[in-house]
Amino acid sequence: MLRLEGEKNRRLGHLGRENAIHDETVPESTVQSGSCLRNGNLQTPRGKRKVQEQCARVRRNSSRSRRRPSQPQNGEVVEAVTLFEVVSMGKRAMQSVVDDWVEAYIQDRDVALLDLINFYIQCSGCQGMVTAEMFQSLCNSDIMQKMTETFDEETGLQYKKFMAYPWILTVTWPVDMDNGDYPLIKPGPYWKKFKANFCEFTAVLIQQCQYSILYDSYLMDTVISLLTGLADSRVRAFRHTSTLAAVKLLTALVRVNLNLDISKCNAQRLYQVEKNRISVKRTNQRLDQLERKRKEYEQKPLEIENMMNAIFKGTFLQRYRDVIPEIRAICIEEIGSWMKMYPDAFLNDSYLKYIGWMLYDKQPEVRLKCLLGLQGIYDRKELVSTMDLFTSRFKDRIVSMTLDKDHEVAVQAMKLLMLMSQNCEDALSSEDCETLFQFVYTTYRPLAVAAGEFLYKRLLSYQGTEEEVPPKRRGKFGANTCYIRKLITFFLESELHKHVTYLVDSLWDWAGSLLKDWECMTTLLLETAEEEALSDAQESALIEIILVTIREAAEGHPPVGRGAAKKMLSAKEKKIQLEDCTKITEHFIVVLPQLLAKYSADAEKVANLLQIPQYYDLDVYSTGRLEKHVDALLSVVKGIVAKHSDMDVLEACSRMYYVLCNEELAIHRTVDLARTQLIDELVDKLNELLDDSWHEGEGLCTDEEGVCRIYSTLRRIAAFHNAHNLTKWNLYGKTSKLLVFEMEYGSLPVQMILPALQCTYFALLWQLASVVERSSSKETLLALNRELRFFCQICACCLSHKDKDLSEKAFMILCDLLMIVSHQSSRDDEAIGVLPSASLQSKMLLFIQDHVFTEEKEEIKDLTEEEEREKESYKLNDLHRRRSLLAVYCKLIVFTVVEMSAAAEIYKHYMKTYNDFGDIIKETLSRTRHNNKIQSARTLILCLQQLFQKHTETHGSTNCMDSSFTNIKELARRFSLTFGWDQVKSRESVAMIHKYVPHNHIWSMALPLFVFSMKLPCPSYFFPSNREGIEFAFQGAAGVEGKCLPPNLNFLLIISEFSNKLLKPDKRLVYSYLQRYITEPASCRGDEWHPLVWYRNSLLANEEEENSVISSLREWSPTSRSKTSSFKRKLSNGSLPETSHTETTNKTPDFLCTPELTAAAGKSRKKLKSQDTTLQECLPVFCPGGLSRRHSEDVIKAEDFSADGGAEDVGEEVDVVGADQVMVI
Repeated sequence: MLRLEGEKNRRLGHLGRENAIHDETVPESTVQSGSCLRNGNLQTPRGKRKVQEQCARVRRNSSRSRRRPSQPQNGEVVEAVTLFEVVSMGKRAMQSVVDDWVEAYIQDRDVALLDLINFYIQCSGCQGMVTAEMFQSLCNSDIMQKMTETFDEETGLQYKKFMAYPWILTVTWPVDMDNGDYPLIKPGPYWKKFKANFCEFTAVLIQQCQYSILYDSYLMDTVISLLTGLADSRVRAFRHTSTLAAVKLLTALVRVNLNLDISKCNAQRLYQVEKNRISVKRTNQRLDQLERKRKEYEQKPLEIENMMNAIFKGTFLQRYRDVIPEIRAICIEEIGSWMKMYPDAFLNDSYLKYIGWMLYDKQPEVRLKCLLGLQGIYDRKELVSTMDLFTSRFKDRIVSMTLDKDHEVAVQAMKLLMLMSQNCEDALSSEDCETLFQFVYTTYRPLAVAAGEFLYKRLLSYQGTEEEVPPKRRGKFGANTCYIRKLITFFLESELHKHVTYLVDSLWDWAGSLLKDWECMTTLLLETAEEEALSDAQESALIEIILVTIREAAEGHPPVGRGAAKKMLSAKEKKIQLEDCTKITEHFIVVLPQLLAKYSADAEKVANLLQIPQYYDLDVYSTGRLEKHVDALLSVVKGIVAKHSDMDVLEACSRMYYVLCNEELAIHRTVDLARTQLIDELVDKLNELLDDSWHEGEGLCTDEEGVCRIYSTLRRIAAFHNAHNLTKWNLYGKTSKLLVFEMEYGSLPVQMILPALQCTYFALLWQLASVVERSSSKETLLALNRELRFFCQICACCLSHKDKDLSEKAFMILCDLLMIVSHQSSRDDEAIGVLPSASLQSKMLLFIQDHVFTEEKEEIKDLTEEEEREKESYKLNDLHRRRSLLAVYCKLIVFTVVEMSAAAEIYKHYMKTYNDFGDIIKETLSRTRHNNKIQSARTLILCLQQLFQKHTETHGSTNCMDSSFTNIKELARRFSLTFGWDQVKSRESVAMIHKYVPHNHIWSMALPLFVFSMKLPCPSYFFPSNREGIEFAFQGAAGVEGKCLPPNLNFLLIISEFSNKLLKPDKRLVYSYLQRYITEPASCRGDEWHPLVWYRNSLLANEEEENSVISSLREWSPTSRSKTSSFKRKLSNGSLPETSHTETTNKTPDFLCTPELTAAAGKSRKKLKSQDTTLQECLPVFCPGGLSRRHSEDVIKAEDFSADGGAEDVGEEVDVVGADQVMVI
């Protein structure tokens, strides 16, 4: 038997005392609870009591040490003395810490080994003690009985007994240890550093022991036994900590084994050299020494492999499928590193299968570790040859992981597939590659960039491409010409032509030099040889790619929908951006006129090319002496304006003139003169056409060709009027004359009305801008005001035009004008304020109902695939058009340009059109509530009332089982969900739905007299001012006595959906207000009064609230107990309980509480408070008017006064409302 006496006992006692000492820089939670090691027996009751007392003493000492702050003593900082404290602080170099321990181990290995055992126990967060029993002192039959983990009910402690040769260790800890709070998972930078120090300690320990005590058959046996035993525990902290230590231990052993292989090879080489020497020079002593060393190096790897196998089988095989994902991730991460470090032993199918299986793990953290481990293997071409079976088995799974719900997993899967494509021949099929290529269009930018790298390396930079390019096609651009052609082909074959912006952004990080080779691209466009020329589709695609690459280089941020807002560029990025802009300008100043001249007849190509000048560095015109190219550009653009009437082309020309007309540029005079000449020609042409075809009293008298010429001229003028001030040409008088004639006679050709409307609109906006910029006379303002009102009348007339496109464009123009004018009137002179009249608002609302919420009936017929595609495209465009109309109108509601009550008509369609317009309607509801809570709530209740009235007109007032009524109730439920969880924030809005909230906070004598007797302030929104909520439900009854059934009583079922959003005090006050309409409860009997029962129960949702008002129910007539309980049930689907005809006729429909039920309830509960006391405690308390809040966290204390004047402390809920709702009696 091994004896542990003397120095060991002294050392163990010292450790128990030292655990209370810690450094001042250590967080309070780092101090473990004095874990200690003892020899002892836990079988006897006396031993158990002793252990229990020791654990309690340890916890008390630990608690005191945590409460006592770490302070320097006598000017010196107290240093850590335990191994756990030294490692966790990380103040000493880990190698010196391990060297000290190794030195202690050499002196007394038992004491040092117990220190190491204690270290691992403490790292698990154990707040107990460790007891060591000698293995030799036990019979073999008793060993298996001790390998247990149990809970001792007598002591209230948990025990973990396991073998750590040559001891059987018993770890004792309190029951609450497995609370998920131990060093490895604690948050904060300190504990992250602890984990790194813990792993480093294990690695350095093996590194420093590899030449001495690693092979003594004592140290490693004990440590491996300890970690294996802890890894088998039911306690998460033990499993997690020991698994991490064990796999890091195995990783360190792998490094040792690699070093041994190198040493073995060196020793073998030296032995052969010495053996091959001439016998005269050879020394037998040296040869014998090398022989012994060679045999030693052959024996040591066997011992290391035995250790590795013990750890792998004892820990990894048990924990790689642990229930805790962090433990599984640790195992998979380490086995991946073993395969990379020691492929001869680990890179085979026996080990690879574990990574393959865990690719299907439910946790993304584990799947991510699998992919990262595989990346390290596939990145090395010499290792790929052993991966054939694994690749064929799990390749499909890896491809599918690019669609993983976790973005990081998808990104790493894409990178792994790229490595497989590079280093494994035929690993990915062409179908797999085509699938992966499409990820360049995804919105998640990291995944798109990874797919872009895959596309670039697979398609655009594949080895051998340079040799595949014919010599005559290489030229000075090398293989870039071939790459660009491949990129164009890929873009066209993907059939996602509108997503070229996303394609370029995905390739930008990898193919930047290719995408910035604008000289090569323009050379392809200007190619004259027929065999080298691009097709028409390829030219269009290449021009679009050129435009997108120029925009990406000039702006330097991802496109809309991919990534956050504009990123801040570094100094290096800004320098590259300026260089690119200069390169773009210098090249396209010369080439752009040639491209425009070549494609001047193609509207799509010209529209894209004309957008390039807005990305110029315009100073290059003067610094580079390139002014001569301006004339060529302006001449070509002038011809394009004369040739095209397409609005996209004309707007691009107008924008280009606007960019080049900057007054600070040297070319300003040249461009301004060319623009003036162009506008003069257009206006003169319009005047000439109108003079020839316009006759007073008869209107426009010309043929179709003349109408087309006037129409195209008006479109050109409108396009330029949008960006340029053409007021001096007095176009307003000419276009308004056409619109007046159309409004009076309605015989103007349709195609002329819209450009005339646009010209008039832009003319008014330029006049408005000039008025805002400089002060104008009152007469000018009044004249402008009259013109604005007159233009609104013209737009209102166009709303009812038979041409759908014209009416919708007129509506958009009208909404934009009202928004602009209302914004100016809110901050400038009121004389220019133009608000829509009631008739105009009704016309606009009717237009929205007809053009947005009215769907065209579809004809059912067989369609070809092409026709089906065109139909889907038409539906998509139509939906976009309707959403734009609804959005521009809702914007008027949000900014109070039109009455908020108009939103009630919009809200009616919330459920039916939720998929198409739900986001717009929801945002409108949110914005209007933010602007005015009360008015927004009134709009909601108005919407529900109108729907309810329509239902009663169609199905009758008593039918509440129809689908239309169910839809109204569901709509109310959806409205209630928009109030969120903050009941205080939405208090006034929800209360208004039940009862109108007046803006003037006045007292009403209709409230119960006890409110005044208590002298309490009362919420202002419980006073009658309008028929809302409850009042609407009882509208039409004989007075307020309730002697006859109110026709709108079912409306209570609808507003009951908002009851759960009321605060408890408000529920009681709403209930007291409801009682005013039930002056004779005895008459409220029958099934037709069920809505009243339902609404009452929604206000009294729990027994406590019912008790608070039970005294007020005693004048109500009795009812059966079963009926009362049935009414108190709240159905999950929000509908009334269905009863059979027999139940309806046999059961008494009364819903009032019986005296017996009241008495029974009073016996089983606490004594009920009086009515006035209950209301006294639950009424909201308002801030005094003179109180100013300095901090938002101030607490307002209020006193409650009973009816007899005595002061009482408020013990229940006290609601504090803002000072703007103050009422003082």
